[in-house]
Amino acid sequence: MTFRNKTKKKTSRFGFDSEKLFLAASQSGKHIYSYFESRKEGLYHAEAVERLKQVGKNEIASEKQSNWFTMLIKAFINPFIGILMFLALISIVLDVLLAAQEDREWMTVIIIISMVTISGLLRFQQEWKSKRASEALQKLVNNNVSVFRKGCEMFVDINFAEIVPGDVIFLSAGDMIPADVRIVEAKDLFVSQSSLTGESDVVEKISELTRQPPKTGSVIELSNICFMGSNVISGSAKAIVVTTGNNTYMGTIAKDIVGVRAQTSFDKGINKVSVLLIRFMLVMVPFVFLVNGITKGDWLQAFIFAVSVAVGLTPEMLPMIVTSNLAKGAVKMSKRKTIVKNLNAIQNFGAMNILCTDKTGTLTHDKIVLERYLNMAGQEDIRVLRHAYFNSFFQTGLKNLMDKAILSHTEELGFHDLEKKYFKIDEIPFDFTRRRMSVVVEDKKGKCQIITKGAVEEMLNICSHMELNGKVVEIDKTLRLSVISDTSKLNREGLRILAIAHKSWVAKDHSFGVADESGMVLIGLLAFLDPPKASASGAIKQLHEHGVEVKVLSGDNEGVVKTVCRQVGVDTEYTLLGHEIEDMADEELTEKITQTKVFAKLTPMQKTRIITLLQEKGNSVGFLGDGINDASALRQADIGISVDTAVDIAKESADIILLEKDLMVLEEGVLEGRKIFGNIMKYVKMTASSNFGNVFSVMVASAFLPFLPMMPIHLLIQNLLYDISQTTIPFDKVDKEYLMKPRKWDASDLGRFMVHIGPISSIFDIATYLVMWFVFKANCPDMASLFQSGWFIEGLLSQTLIVHMIRTRKIPFIQSRASWPVMITTFTIMIVGIIIPFSGLGASIGLVPLPWSYFPWLIGILLVYCLLTQTMKNWYIHKYHRWL
Repeated sequence: MTFRNKTKKKTSRFGFDSEKLFLAASQSGKHIYSYFESRKEGLYHAEAVERLKQVGKNEIASEKQSNWFTMLIKAFINPFIGILMFLALISIVLDVLLAAQEDREWMTVIIIISMVTISGLLRFQQEWKSKRASEALQKLVNNNVSVFRKGCEMFVDINFAEIVPGDVIFLSAGDMIPADVRIVEAKDLFVSQSSLTGESDVVEKISELTRQPPKTGSVIELSNICFMGSNVISGSAKAIVVTTGNNTYMGTIAKDIVGVRAQTSFDKGINKVSVLLIRFMLVMVPFVFLVNGITKGDWLQAFIFAVSVAVGLTPEMLPMIVTSNLAKGAVKMSKRKTIVKNLNAIQNFGAMNILCTDKTGTLTHDKIVLERYLNMAGQEDIRVLRHAYFNSFFQTGLKNLMDKAILSHTEELGFHDLEKKYFKIDEIPFDFTRRRMSVVVEDKKGKCQIITKGAVEEMLNICSHMELNGKVVEIDKTLRLSVISDTSKLNREGLRILAIAHKSWVAKDHSFGVADESGMVLIGLLAFLDPPKASASGAIKQLHEHGVEVKVLSGDNEGVVKTVCRQVGVDTEYTLLGHEIEDMADEELTEKITQTKVFAKLTPMQKTRIITLLQEKGNSVGFLGDGINDASALRQADIGISVDTAVDIAKESADIILLEKDLMVLEEGVLEGRKIFGNIMKYVKMTASSNFGNVFSVMVASAFLPFLPMMPIHLLIQNLLYDISQTTIPFDKVDKEYLMKPRKWDASDLGRFMVHIGPISSIFDIATYLVMWFVFKANCPDMASLFQSGWFIEGLLSQTLIVHMIRTRKIPFIQSRASWPVMITTFTIMIVGIIIPFSGLGASIGLVPLPWSYFPWLIGILLVYCLLTQTMKNWYIHKYHRWL
């Protein structure tokens, strides 16, 4: 059959058009396949390949990653580079276009362009490296969908991107809807459309409309259409793909869904610092211009000098420092097979002070073992295992770890050809309210029975009888308490318990539903061992030592949760259960959750509620989970962490995905986040204090000297060298003590820091002025070059040394040494700065060689500068209890 591709027309059967979705919704079950030129058994593989060529991959264009050229351009787009380019334009006008032929000077423009190039290229290089590392890992994580293909006995799993209109797919709990689809068959199908509508309530979807819809209005209200981006909460369905990619409903609103993300506190903090530094520059530069113009009388020279000061005050390296730190962290995490979906998530790691985690698959192993299958007399019974096997084998929903543990007994039961001996009639899917699921099966003799498995308490509520010692007896209060007691005993051994029940010879003349789960006979208990991971205990201990409190949020039984928590070192003194939380007001629960470490029998919304209340108390909360019931909590948390084997919706909701479930990666992530924060704060505080001191020094010199303290070109070269010395800050070490506490973005003391630390450099700049003026007699315009050379070297060296003074609370070089990249770049720049006045470059820009007697003075000034800075640092830390 040939696919009629008419996507270029609005009336296309296969392009997005609300009218066409209404038409698809209104098709009857018998006509829906022919309408999409498909069939009940699905498309042939060749048909699907041909359609994929015609309509393209199932991808939304706005979600595609930027190519290298786009990333390169974006690396140069920030306000600081904008300011520098504006200053370069002014320089072109003044130094080139308006200057006489013999006076034309390109050096200022070249230096500014060099600064811009260094900043932009370094930022691009780190982003590109991070992107490539992330993409390599992303290939290992796929979102797949089960598709029926004609000629295949069973459905096949293919990547979301490969499905096409007309494909027949199977959906179950935990699946993300891969495209806009029309439901053909549904069993208790409930879908969350919150990503499209913002409404948290789940919506039931059915196969046929209860009434004929209008041809206009909101397509989102169609009860038999599911949309790309939504996810299945419970139930199962068979559906046919209507539209894919940009032709979907989500494709039409993609800019709203996947556009610019909301700003985090980290983004806001960086922006606040940027605005502060720009405002400082805009206020101080006019003062420098006016002071020089008034005192020197040469307003053009004063303007050029002010432009050079503006260049020096522009923190053009800030975007590069921030991006390089985050990208370096992402690359480092990628080496541990950790996908960082959002770069800022690494910094959020460093801010996290509470980690909430699910138990199953995170603290415990992925492979659950079925240890015992007991009848109600407490004896192992193959019949209990057989009924459990029927339930797990015939269900079409999401098979969890316990289902897989049961199905691993195929050899033991001899059930290789089970589907030939028994037939599935119907099923009642699992949901998190009932906490059980049922299948209806029939054997060749016509015996039809419902087999149900689920949580013990919920199973007792639907069972009226139990099989005990070969007899069916009514469940009275004594027997009920006995079952609960046996379950608790097994829980204390660390075993997870499910109950299994059945109801035989049921009539099959109707569609089965939840109401049929009643009057059942309890036949046995299934005991699963879910041992904790070897790395869990060490990881939790390390997190605790680094100021991260671990809380366990589980939907499992209290006894099992507490047993596992004790084994991995989580305090179980205080425990809260779901039904207790349900009855608490937010104020009472907020008070309780502060001291409580273990939460059991929770619903998905209760997990989210706990995280929200913790955040409202000012905590930065991470959540680690991998199940359907964790998706909401992953979205709510400041940093959502999932694993590669998680359900689609959990992986989609997470900020970070662990490909290898070594929990020590979490501790590494926390430390990496704090290192990133520390290195960014180093640059921010170095720049702020250095700029403040430099402007103060320039204003003093401009007011009292008969010549400029430094030529504009000198300021530009000095600033270029200083910028180069800071390029290795992202690769610096951070003191061990700094890593011991969570680090939240807080620049509230930046102004105070500037005022206290900045003027120290001005004191020694002025000391240099006095030495050059009185000792070396550089006190007239004819000796201006000597004066400028002396301040050029001292200014550059003091600025560079401040990198080492501010980077640590300790005594630099003695108690704390910078990383080798920082040591090499800073001392290389210092050597280059000393050499320049003695070189041809120095002579060409008006610098002169300094007498050797200058250098003892220089060493003395720098030593006293370091001592005073260290003294002020100690006083500042003692008074304000903070540094970086």
